[in-house]
Amino acid sequence: MTSGTSISYKFYIFVVVLLATALFLFYDVYNSEMYQCLAVTYSSSNIALMNDHKPKVSRLFGIKTLDRDFQFDMEGNDVMVVLHIQKTGGSTFERHLVKLEHACKCIQGTKRCDCSRPGAIKKGKRDVWLFSRYSTGWSSCGVHADWTELTSCVPKYMAKKNVGDARKKRRYFYVTMVRNPINRYISEWKHVQRGATWNTSRHMCDGRSPTDKELPKCYKEEWLDVPLDEFMNCKYNLANNRQTRMLADLSLVGCYNLTKMPDEERKQVMLRSAKRNLRRLAFFGLTEYQLESQFLFEETFKLNFQIPFEQMNNTKAELASATAVTPLQYERIKQLNSLDIDLYTFARTLFIQRKALMEAKKNNNGMLPF
Repeated sequence: MTSGTSISYKFYIFVVVLLATALFLFYDVYNSEMYQCLAVTYSSSNIALMNDHKPKVSRLFGIKTLDRDFQFDMEGNDVMVVLHIQKTGGSTFERHLVKLEHACKCIQGTKRCDCSRPGAIKKGKRDVWLFSRYSTGWSSCGVHADWTELTSCVPKYMAKKNVGDARKKRRYFYVTMVRNPINRYISEWKHVQRGATWNTSRHMCDGRSPTDKELPKCYKEEWLDVPLDEFMNCKYNLANNRQTRMLADLSLVGCYNLTKMPDEERKQVMLRSAKRNLRRLAFFGLTEYQLESQFLFEETFKLNFQIPFEQMNNTKAELASATAVTPLQYERIKQLNSLDIDLYTFARTLFIQRKALMEAKKNNNGMLPF
């Protein structure tokens, strides 16, 4: 192939990528199942879900942000850290992770797996490549530890436990799943109704947990069968904008001290921080797009799952939305999760553009097409 032909081919691929991205975004804006902002509308017998508004495509991300191409060294010193946000399909995602080829040995009937590096045990080491609920357990950094907790705790935990060779510098790859905020919120409410409270979460920030005054409980001992209105009425319910809070650097807003800055300023600082951290994560997937998430993960880390991801339709949250949530309640949920809705719009745009670029690279022998 001549130099001129090579340049023309690369330019052609570049144009294809741009057109593919534009088509994805156009489809995303106008397709009834795409963007996260769902609204409740009455029919004669039930409540239907549909797009509430069409978010504007306000940005195209740069190559540095879109191109995720890590040679994850499972046998070396790389560590994959799972940021597990409640009710985003994180447990399913983690079960896939421990079943990567030659990844972990799991004890049947339990939620514990030995994720030592291949060959580590033979060398007399305890080094692990995966930091997650199934490998290191909740006790390591707390139940559903957030970005603030994990980035502070994980390196210290690895050093304290003398996992592997403490003299070697580790590379940490943070991964997570993000979900439609309306469905996620409803799913959390239903889960709390069944008895979940996560009351052992530490919420560590700047070296301490919040005081009872800073983060009062919404319940005394349990919140079984809590009505949706009561669930929404608790000012300190961490279900509100949970994804934004768990992805943000809470040190920037004074942790859980709500008097540190005005409420609106606090919200915007958290949202900007969450977007920045999400953009910098090695990988994030979308619960609503399982196969696409699998594709992005495998192309990012050059690791292949043994079991294909499966898209679950008609989740409990979606069924509850159609039967147990009134239009007024739905509007209230949207208000309580306005930051998460903004964050999810951002996440979807980034996700779609990354997928388009990854597909173009795969069709160009792994090379950037321009």
